[in-house]
Amino acid sequence: MSSRPFPVSVSVVVPALNEAANLPHVFATLPPWIDEVILVDGNSTDGTVAVARSLRPGLRVVTQTRRGKGNALAEGFAAATGDIIVMIDADGSTDGHEIFAFVTALVEGADFAKGSRYAPGGGSDDLSPLRSLGNRALTLVTNQLHGTRYTDLCYGYNAFWARHLDALGLDCDGFEVETLMNIRAARAGLVIREVPSHERSRIHGVSNLNAVRDGWRVLRTILREHRSAGSSAPVHATATI
Repeated sequence: MSSRPFPVSVSVVVPALNEAANLPHVFATLPPWIDEVILVDGNSTDGTVAVARSLRPGLRVVTQTRRGKGNALAEGFAAATGDIIVMIDADGSTDGHEIFAFVTALVEGADFAKGSRYAPGGGSDDLSPLRSLGNRALTLVTNQLHGTRYTDLCYGYNAFWARHLDALGLDCDGFEVETLMNIRAARAGLVIREVPSHERSRIHGVSNLNAVRDGWRVLRTILREHRSAGSSAPVHATATI
């Protein structure tokens, strides 16, 4: 692989709240050819920013103005300067080595590359039976209401062309942000390609995700977006594996 495998610039956005212990692993997986890493810090108290800067000279840091993953991503996306924006987690669950596959999908014609743990070649070391059942149910509801063909709705590994950021119109603060992005990308008629991805277990610390509470937030988002679409014709986003 050449040092510049793609003729485009790539920004990686990493929302983080007290993830200092995980960042050495996360940053070690990032390919050397990416152009920009933006850490969105949720006012961490464990030295997350200092550790991140020591690991990656040239890192850009955005200090989050509100709370929640949705707000963190929105602020990170707004700060990104690359042609392509990739979102990964700071807990070690998303593998930076997979960025090549996401960018390849975009360069080959997709507008939005969506990670899937259920696509052939994907998987998870972390999904509990309850979370998997809930995710599959929410994915089914989304596909029925929004005319999509997703296999994995609630997963935080995605990439897209920066020129489509306005179409996503992120206006939520919580973990439902991935669902909102997926629905709005489809409603905007973007070409969506699912990319097989293997989710790892969190390395250190405890997740802020609550399966029941955040599952309800996701369901409300699905229903709200369906109501807001009104009587418009259902979308049929292209989702290939």
